[in-house]
Amino acid sequence: MAMAQETAKYIHGHHESVLRSHSWRTAENSAAYLLPYLKTDHAILDIGCGPGTITADFAEIAHDGQVTGVDFAAGVLTQAEAAAAERGLHNTAFEQADVHRLRFEDDSFDIVHAHQVLQHVGDPVQALREMRRVAKPGGLIAVRDSDYAAFTWFPETKGLTDWLNLYERVARAGGGEPDAGRRLKSWALQAGFPEPAIEATSSTWTFSDEADRTWWGDLWADRSLHSDFATQALAGDHATPEQLQAISAAWKSWGQDAASWLMIPHGEILCRA
Repeated sequence: MAMAQETAKYIHGHHESVLRSHSWRTAENSAAYLLPYLKTDHAILDIGCGPGTITADFAEIAHDGQVTGVDFAAGVLTQAEAAAAERGLHNTAFEQADVHRLRFEDDSFDIVHAHQVLQHVGDPVQALREMRRVAKPGGLIAVRDSDYAAFTWFPETKGLTDWLNLYERVARAGGGEPDAGRRLKSWALQAGFPEPAIEATSSTWTFSDEADRTWWGDLWADRSLHSDFATQALAGDHATPEQLQAISAAWKSWGQDAASWLMIPHGEILCRA
């Protein structure tokens, strides 16, 4: 296997509060733009698969094909394997990999997919070049990333504004780009895709009803104190423990307010190899 070359520091880590949100993701709520193109016999590479919920959904659709999930963090792959086994899937495989330098042969996959990955890597253009390399001629490279600066919430609170400003500082200090969604088409062009081969779209997650907003508010209240985001914020002198406590409390309060509403936008690209 190729040696890992990732240069960005993953901002979230794999604390329970992080995996709580990553395990919520499905092909339907996170890859709807790709679903019409999936076929039952496809070979699919799912990059940055995390706990494997989207990977398993792909495997159920491509039940006569093969789905390979890879992640830079080898430890989370145990959870992905368990998720696939729990659903009785026999067409999945999981391994550690770095998107900048994949071990797979050229022209190996019908679909190469990455959800919430390019915002965290050191060189997203090189990542797209590698994704293109391992895609079969005529295959699809599918990428979706959120865009933090475009997050919109109500009511306006200082605590959530402080959170966003802090998040962007910490992410960029680690080598990532939190506003990746708006940059995906530009990165694809730099990676060598001709413009006619790129379809750029967008979609959103919205959290508003009581169950959704309390789940999201509690989740980020925990992540603001216990995830790698908090560790990196403190280690880099981007925030004090008291400031993190205030941000955590702001998320908790937001989640408990019946008037609260949050929209998270995502950029998407489908690139034809």
